[in-house]
Amino acid sequence: MEPKWLEWAKSLNAVAQNGLTFAVNEFDVERYKQIRDIAAQIMASNSDGDFEFIKSLFEGADGYQTPKVDVRGVVFKDGNILLVKEKLDGGWTLPGGWADPNESPSEAVEREVFEESGFEVQAKKILAVYDRTRQGHFPPHPFHVYKIFFLCEITGGSKAESIETDGVEFFAENNIPELSVSRTTEKQIHRLFKYLHNPAMQADFD
Repeated sequence: MEPKWLEWAKSLNAVAQNGLTFAVNEFDVERYKQIRDIAAQIMASNSDGDFEFIKSLFEGADGYQTPKVDVRGVVFKDGNILLVKEKLDGGWTLPGGWADPNESPSEAVEREVFEESGFEVQAKKILAVYDRTRQGHFPPHPFHVYKIFFLCEITGGSKAESIETDGVEFFAENNIPELSVSRTTEKQIHRLFKYLHNPAMQADFD
């Protein structure tokens, strides 16, 4: 679980953003902005984050705050799982990323897999919906995130690196490389292999 200070900071920021969404009184608007700044200060003081950067992240969000959606494609081939190597931190991860507005969850994951690996896929089944906070990812994220894992089937394309990835490979369960744990954890990988061996398993959640 995340530290309490991070939980409090996220809650304060959510109160501030939701308040700014509906406030009409100029004094209330200023109070909510102050609360948002306090949340950013808490995060900056307890992490390596820069206050101005965190503040800008919070200021860039609008509307009633809800969890962000991260989609991940689970692609098996000959008993091995598809992973891509992130340029940002050098770790390997399931291909995926943020869902964009105006696309369905399946469209989002199919797009992400193609962009990061070169493989065209079709989403077949939801394997898991996880709360990132409860999954052991590091470092913590300033926003609340839900992660949706889709079983995908290759329909075309070929292995290709991208502006975000400099490696695309299939790995056996007993040969998983160093992971980008902010995106994918080893526990999740082993859980997903259980679906390969037992397709009738129900979707996992939380």
